[in-house]
Amino acid sequence: MFIKFFENLRQHKVPVSLREYLTFLESVSLELCTYDVDHFYFLGRIIMVKDERHLDKFDRAFSKTFAGIESLSITDLIESLDVPEAWLKKLTERVFEKEE
Repeated sequence: MFIKFFENLRQHKVPVSLREYLTFLESVSLELCTYDVDHFYFLGRIIMVKDERHLDKFDRAFSKTFAGIESLSITDLIESLDVPEAWLKKLTERVFEKEE
């Protein structure tokens, strides 16, 4: 899912290992950061950058990978995913009360 991010980090000479990438994926799947670009950025930085000399490189790779992500709306995101309507309905039933 975030393979382009990993590739951009490597391209910008951030010494990130596959183990760090897998840790990042695991932390995202555990929802350690949800719906907040700043939290997502810091989570990635904490996991992927082990030396402050690479902070600027990380920033450039992050910027290249996720440029414009803040301008996406939830509706745009859902439409781009092409998720079956039945799945969305089931999710809304779990999250919202019937009155909502």
